[in-house]
Amino acid sequence: MKALQISAVKAWKRIDIPEPGKPGSGQVLVRVHRMGVCGTDVACYLGKFPYFEFPRIPGHELGVEVLDIGAGVEHVKPGDRCCVEPYLNCGECDACVRGHTNCCEHNKTFGVMCDGGLTDQVILPSRKLHPVGTLDYSQAALVETLAIGCHAVDRGAPRLGENILIIGAGPIGLSALEFAKPSGANVIVADVNEQRLQFVRQQMGIEHTVKVDGTELDVTAVRNCGNGRLADTVIDATGNHHSMVRAFEFAAFAGRVIYVGITQGKLEFPHAPVFHRCELTVMGSRNALPRDFTRIIRLIQDGTINTQPWITHTAAFDDVPEIFDSWTDPKTGVIKAIIEVAH
Repeated sequence: MKALQISAVKAWKRIDIPEPGKPGSGQVLVRVHRMGVCGTDVACYLGKFPYFEFPRIPGHELGVEVLDIGAGVEHVKPGDRCCVEPYLNCGECDACVRGHTNCCEHNKTFGVMCDGGLTDQVILPSRKLHPVGTLDYSQAALVETLAIGCHAVDRGAPRLGENILIIGAGPIGLSALEFAKPSGANVIVADVNEQRLQFVRQQMGIEHTVKVDGTELDVTAVRNCGNGRLADTVIDATGNHHSMVRAFEFAAFAGRVIYVGITQGKLEFPHAPVFHRCELTVMGSRNALPRDFTRIIRLIQDGTINTQPWITHTAAFDDVPEIFDSWTDPKTGVIKAIIEVAH
């Protein structure tokens, strides 16, 4: 069975792997139709993601078709289209027992910490499949990206009349934007890439954008977009060490800073004049919760979320090794690339 593996930094390898066989109790055999490429996949390819080891078959943003089900599986049946909740949590640790399955102490994200879905067929726990009804496979592959942003915004809990600043207009920042808009807060988006900011204005209807000059986001520009105030909620989706350290500067007194991007570096900031004086709340945001997936499927189905502008690039499975490197260059204008694994 065909598969694509990231074998080393910036290196793809076409491999053959055994077919998965019959699903066991509580398991489902699926055919992978579409894989979404996200910032995590790019970081893995570039050797910059902390939880990734070579070699690895990537693929965690998936649109799949159910082929067979194991004993005890009732909520899906053969022929169903589904998205995948790729966080393979243990269900037994303290975090899982308390309902925080997104940050399971023993989590293995499918396609990141174990081999994923860039192949023909895989077996998954049935509890990780969410039926998407009439959504197409590409829309199904978008759900996980949107779930990351959904969870981050829920962590920040922006409210009507507040300012929310999203730093980074890549796929994760844009997914946060989708859920910041209905909160009623005044949304401000900052990025180094003017092309992405133009996308935010034209395709997502956001008035207030700030172009970051090099690595310096201007505090005055944020205030100008926030009616003279800084941001009640700051979501940093860059994964950039410098940006993450400076995120505190843009938070209002008693504000909230949420890190959804990931860095391998240490973050250092002045405690007394910034963190303590402003009584800031700092939060991490990891993965998403099952309820986020069902909510997003419903929002796409009823047209609240328009997926049409998201998918800017596509490639056939066999073309990935040759084309993937170009997707790492912001100049190519990639918002979301989709790999057509099966037709």
